[in-house]
Amino acid sequence: MRIDPNVSLVYSTDGGKIDQPKATAEIPEGDGIVRIHKDSKGRKGKGVSVLKGLGLNEKELKVLAQKLKKQCGCGGTVKDFAIEVQTDDREKIKLLLEKMNYTVKLAGG
Repeated sequence: MRIDPNVSLVYSTDGGKIDQPKATAEIPEGDGIVRIHKDSKGRKGKGVSVLKGLGLNEKELKVLAQKLKKQCGCGGTVKDFAIEVQTDDREKIKLLLEKMNYTVKLAGG
């Protein structure tokens, strides 16, 4: 059997279903200040607020993101230990986080 180098493997019974162990990512150490950035790159001009420096694990970030999305009435996600909330209203997010006893700064434009 000749193997063509330009064809990618679609299906193989050689290895079966192999579960690779997931690499546990380290929680980034912060200085205790949550920074809220405004970002619109790659989103067709729509602005999102990105929260960094929370110092929480993945599960806790998802719970906090859910609370913030519900309070703001918008969508969002958790990526790379940062919460993205689909709103430009950073002041509202800042007030919500300060009520939860976080130290918050508005960063960027």
